[in-house]
Amino acid sequence: MATVELRFSAQPEHVRTARLVAAAVARRAGVDEAVLDEVRLAVGEACSRAVGLHRAYGVAAPVRVVLTEEEKAFSIEVGDEVPGTGSGGAAPGARDAASQDELDDAGEDEMGLAVISGLVDDVEVTSDESGGVIRMTWPTTEAPAMP
Repeated sequence: MATVELRFSAQPEHVRTARLVAAAVARRAGVDEAVLDEVRLAVGEACSRAVGLHRAYGVAAPVRVVLTEEEKAFSIEVGDEVPGTGSGGAAPGARDAASQDELDDAGEDEMGLAVISGLVDDVEVTSDESGGVIRMTWPTTEAPAMP
């Protein structure tokens, strides 16, 4: 099981690098070429979401991206450090006094999760007091047997 871990400051310009690294590692892991654009797009959405959450809530910690090559699967976890952001996009209590901008941000967050769900068949979104994680998994093809 090979793992690559990226950490980057919550700046939008770093999302492109995360997408490129994810596509390269996915290709090496054996993800079908036809699916690499979906990997790139899904990682871009997940990383953009994490960057947006960090910036909106003033979190200085880096965004985490963990790429794991398993026996018959390749998974990517994108983690933020904003508590309670797993499925709704807002930290606990934030909805009570939400401004229109915050409501718009929550709508964009839900749209991003919908896009990811449309791109990835196996996606899991979790959250706890330490932050949220989007885990996406794709099947890999086995290397052809030598004659």
